[in-house]
Amino acid sequence: MQDITGSTAFNSAASDPAASPLAPEWLAVPADLNALHTPVWAGGVERNDAGELAIDGIPVSALKEQYGTPLFVMSESDFRARARAFKDAFDDAFADICGGVDVYYAGKSFLSIAVATWVAEEGLRLDTCSGGELAVAARAGIEGANLSLHGNNKSDAEINRALDMNLGRIVVDSLDELERVAKIASGRGEKANVMLRLTPGVHAHTHEFIATAHEDQKFGLSMAGDSTDEAGLSAAEEAVAAATSYDSVELLGLHCHIGSQIFEPDGFALAAQKLLTFLAAVQAKYSITLPELDLGGGYGIAYTPVDTPRPAADIAQAMAAVVRSKCAELGITAPRISIEPGRAIVGSSTFTLYEVGTLKTVRVDAPAGGDSETAGENVTHPRRYVSVDGGMSDNARPVLYDADYSAILASRTSAAAPQLSRVVGKHCESGDIVVRDVYLPEDVAAGDLLAVPGTGAYCWALSSNYNYLARPGVVAVRDGSPRLIVRGETEEDLLNRDMGA
Repeated sequence: MQDITGSTAFNSAASDPAASPLAPEWLAVPADLNALHTPVWAGGVERNDAGELAIDGIPVSALKEQYGTPLFVMSESDFRARARAFKDAFDDAFADICGGVDVYYAGKSFLSIAVATWVAEEGLRLDTCSGGELAVAARAGIEGANLSLHGNNKSDAEINRALDMNLGRIVVDSLDELERVAKIASGRGEKANVMLRLTPGVHAHTHEFIATAHEDQKFGLSMAGDSTDEAGLSAAEEAVAAATSYDSVELLGLHCHIGSQIFEPDGFALAAQKLLTFLAAVQAKYSITLPELDLGGGYGIAYTPVDTPRPAADIAQAMAAVVRSKCAELGITAPRISIEPGRAIVGSSTFTLYEVGTLKTVRVDAPAGGDSETAGENVTHPRRYVSVDGGMSDNARPVLYDADYSAILASRTSAAAPQLSRVVGKHCESGDIVVRDVYLPEDVAAGDLLAVPGTGAYCWALSSNYNYLARPGVVAVRDGSPRLIVRGETEEDLLNRDMGA
């Protein structure tokens, strides 16, 4: 095998004459278009001696021939390694504080029966957000004690299913929901294990639609702001008072989640401090001990070469230091801590394989730049559109969140010059963009295969049948052996749900 998976040197786009003025400031021309930038790829992904991308020695051409494209290609070994890394790192960091950490894999990022099984086998628990995700967990044989149920609008059926399965925790999102859970549990003569999701008002530096701890959004009980209680209690305080009054509710503790794809540690630290302060106040006021505190997830991954995610061990040590210090300051025994990584486990484990179709080049006005006679004036520059056989139906994140991805020519290497390209899908939408800006070899042609790394989280999970495209399958590879863990849809699958005239 040709070992080219080490760190790649990137030139400065501002100083590199090959850089296009149309490229964003962060996008530099790769020193080698054939190299792989390690942080965005799963372990075991490399180019073989023929120059073709391979995973555990299996070339992408073989995967295309057997399963077709588009195709999600997942490294089972990489997924398991990342899951173990979180569990081991947090257990080690919190051993002297609370005896370790309960790591809940956030199933919303990507869930299948196989993945749920891996999660359990690696010693993690599973976080679900719907009856459907609970059904997957049940089919995988996950014990109810190792499951949690999230959601801002759980149905009566979902709450009943959670109680049927003896769930370890139901994360309650509002006062209305708390009353509903208490009423259903009471009617069954049971107690529901409840955690209260609070919004600590911490601003996470992420996209507005995936920042979840500020006040003006649908999730959680506010720790400040307006209250319906005449005594002026916050919604969070009202919820604690109500939960302790219900005979059918076992209040386990508090939960928060400040957002997703977060790199800076400050938000996590501030949220932990605020939640611990609130927990201490609750224990003093109500003479109760809340044994659990969930600090959520949202840890970022590398989608492009400029992203700098923190290793699980660094995150764990930083969070442990805050919890240790704050508990000592408050004079309380540390609660059992839990966390909910999803993207950080599955995101980089997977790439999407596409086949190139049509190509076209457009001319776009942009400043000339450089030292030419036309410096400062607008001149036209080329931008190439590379169409692939998928798009927003298998990756909605670029159109939803302006998410950036990278891509490489996967079926071969090329010595051609780099050309600024935009990888787009085949849907009838101008916003159907897979990779907004990437340098690809100028000789990319129809029939070539492209690979987009970092697509394990929220791509298949958000997939759709827009334009009646069948959703791709998911192949898991381990020790050089591929197998389908989610079958790709067929046109017959789509038509089977259409009841006709």
